[in-house]
Amino acid sequence: MDVNSRLELIKQVGEEIVTEEELKALLESGKQLTAYDGFEPSGVIHVAQAVMRSINVNRMTKAGVRFKMLVADWHAMANNKMGGDLERIQKVGKYFIEVWKASGMELDKVEFVWANDLVADRDYWKRVVQIGRSATVKRIIRCGQIMGRKEDDSMTAAQIVYPLMQCADIFHLKADICQLGMDQRKVNMLAREIGPELKLWKPVVVSHHMLMGLTEPPKTEDPLERAMAMKMSKSRPDTAIFMTDSEEEINRKLKKAYCPIKQVEENPIMEYCRYLVFGKFNELKIERDPKFGGDLCFGSYDELAKAYAAEEVHPADLKKAVAGYINGMVEPVRKHFETNQKAKELQEFVLSQKVTR
Repeated sequence: MDVNSRLELIKQVGEEIVTEEELKALLESGKQLTAYDGFEPSGVIHVAQAVMRSINVNRMTKAGVRFKMLVADWHAMANNKMGGDLERIQKVGKYFIEVWKASGMELDKVEFVWANDLVADRDYWKRVVQIGRSATVKRIIRCGQIMGRKEDDSMTAAQIVYPLMQCADIFHLKADICQLGMDQRKVNMLAREIGPELKLWKPVVVSHHMLMGLTEPPKTEDPLERAMAMKMSKSRPDTAIFMTDSEEEINRKLKKAYCPIKQVEENPIMEYCRYLVFGKFNELKIERDPKFGGDLCFGSYDELAKAYAAEEVHPADLKKAVAGYINGMVEPVRKHFETNQKAKELQEFVLSQKVTR
């Protein structure tokens, strides 16, 4: 695959790339590139974390990029997930990996790294302190968004250390590319600023889109409040489709989901089409009664968006079609957790736990 083809694949992942010129130069260098993402093990996993994450990772690895997935167990402990109990957090981390096994992530091209192993290295903590010496407390507090916190939230001292650890992760894992969600942008930009100061490198940031929740967006004009309120939330179950949801539950959630007629932007059902359905399939088929015009088939998201904006597709028909595709994506995961005893035990454990913010 030539450089331009690899670049185009990665651009399918990145809603924002900082910078595209630097990324192209990396691809032209001929070196084996490493991208990283990290995840907090914190309860059940939804379709954005499972299916969309798998789609994006597979695009990156197809582009010839080695992928490191950090199981951020110590970060989750610092952020008080699962009551700050490291053993419980690590069980959830193992559960996440089992979900990805069944979600189509090409795991032979992905290396899972546990933060629990990184923190055993003295040099890791030396780098955390070096980063802390190069950043103000005010700047680190502004990075609280990466933990789902606002600047005016009351944070513990452990939560203030969290961004320093995440920034250190990038360099300790020797990541050329930070491939995380847009909600992680602030700490990735911190790494770009601090890297040269520490005589290290400036990582390229490929930030993927944050799939919005299924409810109506908030009325506030504050961009951070909107972003945090619009995304899926485990503490608000009706905003998301979880990989543990039954077919009936998925149908129920999508049927009641926010999906204004003609409106393409800030429409969660259209986002599911764009990032999930067309992320995995080359077409979207909508089955309709002949008296309502018969079946429709779209070969691209742009084609669907144009038809939806022109009122050629009714929200109820679109919701029903999307429910079928999402159920198809979740079904292999359901079967995996029904037939694999180890996976089943992990899921039972996760479902028994209380979700903490």
